[in-house]
Amino acid sequence: MTASPLLSATPSHLKPRKFERRSLLPIEPNYLWRIESGVVRTLTYNPDGTLITFGLWGVGDIAGKVLSKADPYQIECLTPVEAALIPLSRGYEVSEAIFQHVQQHQEFIEILHCRSVDTSLMQLLIWLAKKFGKASEQGQLIDLQLTHQDIASVIRATRVTVTRLLNEFEQRGIIQRLPHRFIVMPNQQPFWHYEI
Repeated sequence: MTASPLLSATPSHLKPRKFERRSLLPIEPNYLWRIESGVVRTLTYNPDGTLITFGLWGVGDIAGKVLSKADPYQIECLTPVEAALIPLSRGYEVSEAIFQHVQQHQEFIEILHCRSVDTSLMQLLIWLAKKFGKASEQGQLIDLQLTHQDIASVIRATRVTVTRLLNEFEQRGIIQRLPHRFIVMPNQQPFWHYEI
């Protein structure tokens, strides 16, 4: 059996590569990373060392320095990841993914701009359940092994606050916690909303 001409024409540096959890994808000028499996987050640091998460990206999503003016800019693997480089000269291959990237980034901004930390956390959990969740008997399983500090860095809160709120959510039956995983329970109203 002969190899596909398309596959054999792919240079070795463009073939999918595997990365371990918590490793960083190399920043390659004029290239984007397409995530083939796993989850990454894009981030930077403020001058005071505060971590800022730009987004969480999964299968079919793209990430790369060319999408950001941030310096430094990093792409961290939150799970084991397989990713492939795509040169900008072949941008037609990722035009749909670029639109999705922009839309997802705007969803993240909405989560960050909630008036209260508890609302931001609940909105983040709901978003994670939609994007990365797997259906289970209890609800949507978020199996990303996110630490409380990982979550805190996304919603700009302290780890202590996230731990306290997750405990409250669990006591109220909004979520169920497993080691390093969460289940967002269906049909639960996490907050009362009223206007004056």
